[in-house]
Amino acid sequence: MTRYARDTAIVAFAQTDHRRHSDELSEVEMVMPVLHRVLAATGLTTGDIGFTCSGSSDYLAGRAFSFTMALDAVGAWPPISESHVEMDGAWALYEAWVKILTGEADIALVYAYGKSSSGEVRDVLTRQLDPYYVAPLWPDSVALAALQAQALIDAGHTDEAALAGIGARSRADAASHPHAQLKGVVPQGDHIVRPLRTGDCPPIGDGAAAVIIAAGERAHGLCERPAWIRGMDHRIEAHSLGVRDLTDSPSTRLAAERAGAFERPVDTAELHAPFSSQEVVLRRSLNLDSRVRVNPSGGALAANPVMAAGLIRIGEAAARIHRGESDRALAHATSGPCLQQNLVAVLEGEPL
Repeated sequence: MTRYARDTAIVAFAQTDHRRHSDELSEVEMVMPVLHRVLAATGLTTGDIGFTCSGSSDYLAGRAFSFTMALDAVGAWPPISESHVEMDGAWALYEAWVKILTGEADIALVYAYGKSSSGEVRDVLTRQLDPYYVAPLWPDSVALAALQAQALIDAGHTDEAALAGIGARSRADAASHPHAQLKGVVPQGDHIVRPLRTGDCPPIGDGAAAVIIAAGERAHGLCERPAWIRGMDHRIEAHSLGVRDLTDSPSTRLAAERAGAFERPVDTAELHAPFSSQEVVLRRSLNLDSRVRVNPSGGALAANPVMAAGLIRIGEAAARIHRGESDRALAHATSGPCLQQNLVAVLEGEPL
């Protein structure tokens, strides 16, 4: 097992209700209540935070350096040490974790947000494709996910009925979740892009999330049962879809290996799988068997605020440890088309 210079734990997690539209709210108004709740859970004030890091996307916001406006939610005083990643908030958590490991901070605040309702998110996401050979063809995110789903079906790894079962299970698990956008029985619907139907795809919506991480004894003083980060790593696939095997995710497997996920079994896995077919890929790449509870929160098929959904997977896994519902959990986040970039974190709770 990898030993890090400092033990670090997630001590608090909060998220918004995820909604199809939040036209009446600015990003600041959406983020601020979440930051207040996560601070209140620990009794901390903004002055206690040694480092703040956020994750968001200027493409979604439609303007450059949009994250600077969201800083109003944190507050201008006292002055803060701050950073931002143009990625899902899971990568902001990684940066904050490294900051604590190096001793530059003892407590860090991480938050992420996204308002996908402001535009056509399927078109917006084409901006991350190869600009010369792929983007001019205008394949949107659903079309690319459908290519991956068809490759899985052709390889004999799944079929449409099994994919429908993943969506149904995810939304059934979200039935009692207070923040989920889709929950309970959701019709599978018609094909959007074959073989994917409406029920295989994530809802489009707005939302935000935040976590607080702390080192060593500070974590014990802030949380009754901290979720200790035993390892975290992220890796990336080739940019060109044509040179990748879309039925596999070597970057996920390598990130999990480097994070220590295979050293001992996990009992829970929160997988950032926006499409039902992507859960199939991730389960195979992570060697998850039927004994592992996958996405008990409902996952991204129940709520998928772009740029916050990966951080939410880590927060949901940590929350289960806080509540004593899990002892060792794996959390996964992804970015890019067809699981191009993947982050894996391994969390543990102390014996009850």
